[in-house]
Amino acid sequence: MLARIALALCLSVATLAAVADSYTFGVVPQFEQRKLFAIWQPVLDELSRRTGHEFHFSATLSVPEFERGLAAGSFDFVYANPYQILRESSRQGYVPLVRDREPLRGILVVRKDSPLTSPAELDGKALAVPSPNALGASLLLRLELEQLFRARVQPHDVKTHTSVYLHVVNGLVPAGGGVEKTLREQAPTIRNALRILHVTHGVPSHPVAAHPRVPEAVRLQIQKAFLDMAASKAGRALLGDIPIADAVPASIADYRPMAALGLGKYWMD
Repeated sequence: MLARIALALCLSVATLAAVADSYTFGVVPQFEQRKLFAIWQPVLDELSRRTGHEFHFSATLSVPEFERGLAAGSFDFVYANPYQILRESSRQGYVPLVRDREPLRGILVVRKDSPLTSPAELDGKALAVPSPNALGASLLLRLELEQLFRARVQPHDVKTHTSVYLHVVNGLVPAGGGVEKTLREQAPTIRNALRILHVTHGVPSHPVAAHPRVPEAVRLQIQKAFLDMAASKAGRALLGDIPIADAVPASIADYRPMAALGLGKYWMD
């Protein structure tokens, strides 16, 4: 009897040890929810396969809702705007793990047949943005429009990058802010109907970051899993949809130089 009890206890302990840790994973809503889920769920499934942990996609319907979750530390892991991570570094202290080697650059797009020839002509006009606080598509772009072209625009929040491009193509606004990576994700009919009028300087790309409450061993495990995925053809295909074309290690030091750019002037609470 005692031997059976001891065996049962051992089996129970082994079963508990085999139960995976569960983590939430928040993603800044650059695209509409169905597309985000289609991109990220296969990535999270592959992370689970490689690490043994469970990852639950934490959907937010808007960038402000995502920002509130980030500020509250609601997500264990995030894929976020670098400036959001920098702003939270003294509060929640999210720890960057990996990012794309390619820098993030904002783009100013107009219709291909637009009469606009210079960003200076947009002074006082509406600019469609996926969020007023989007880094490349709004903050960097508005900073450079004002500093380089003396053009102060009126940001018009249309919620996603895809919506920005559609607003411009359909003539609802004279111009829109996006980033090179999301423009490449659009259908050819949309891409071919647009013209890039300005490209901002580059900053380090969006990181995958972990809340400091996640054990360091788990953070390193997730970082390694992403880097190992990037080393395989199938893994690169999954990450390329994010898009992270070439994953490299990241740290908060990559993003600290942004603090000197003066982007806070354009941040909207």
